[in-house]
Amino acid sequence: MELDGLVLIELAHYKMPFGKYKDQYLVDIPEAYYVWFQQKGFPEGKLGNMMRQMFDIKINGLEPMIRTIQRDFRRS
Repeated sequence: MELDGLVLIELAHYKMPFGKYKDQYLVDIPEAYYVWFQQKGFPEGKLGNMMRQMFDIKINGLEPMIRTIQRDFRRS
């Protein structure tokens, strides 16, 4: 997985558009939710890609990096 800065900024500010965690930042969604999607299949398209990337970030302990990006790089 290779992410550039702009993709990370977008990922840090991306919110879940549906379901139990609607309107929550992807980083704030519990890892167990991503594990379930990993087993059942992530959605198609951009949301699925963002969720896969966030799952990789979470399982590698990189959530503090995303929180720093949220704080330091406001989305315009």
